[in-house]
Amino acid sequence: MDAMEERRTFTSFAGTKLIASADLKSMLRRTKEHIDRKGDASVLIFADRSGEQVDFDFRGTIDDVLQRAEPSAPRAGPGRPKLGVVSREVTLLPRHWEWLEQQPNGISAAMRRLVDEARKQSPNRGDSRRAIDAASRFMWAMAGNFPNFEEASRALFAKDRKRFASLIRAWPKDVRLHLLELVKDALPVAKRGAAATTR
Repeated sequence: MDAMEERRTFTSFAGTKLIASADLKSMLRRTKEHIDRKGDASVLIFADRSGEQVDFDFRGTIDDVLQRAEPSAPRAGPGRPKLGVVSREVTLLPRHWEWLEQQPNGISAAMRRLVDEARKQSPNRGDSRRAIDAASRFMWAMAGNFPNFEEASRALFAKDRKRFASLIRAWPKDVRLHLLELVKDALPVAKRGAAATTR
């Protein structure tokens, strides 16, 4: 389980103003306080890992809200859930099954080994792409009508941090800062002197 999986965070906005960015329970508590104080339930909430908008039912007390937001208990079935092992269907060609069956310690162990080796060879590729996709989804929801949106989107996917930051500079502060937080590990920082070495 990677660091992002262990630390799932959510962010809530009222218009372009940040309400909370935290783990699920903390975000819900602060957002519920905001709704009760302002009498305005028109908030937008995003799952930071995916950038997707998510909805919660804020009726009743904070305990009611938290209880409804709790994920359902995992259903009984194959796998070893206490160890974090989840059973899912995999479709392979006969030659793949044949090869896996010949590996020591069984098919599941062989597949886990293959995944771990692939992750070691390119540890950040998937995380970087996921962060950029999440930032893009957040941008579409929050900044689709802002100036320079299309150019900023192109700079984001080109991984041009300097141009991206420049293009969103005039955007509302909380939206801009949250976007930069989402992509902080995905967009490389240009090293000093890099321009000089290309002369």
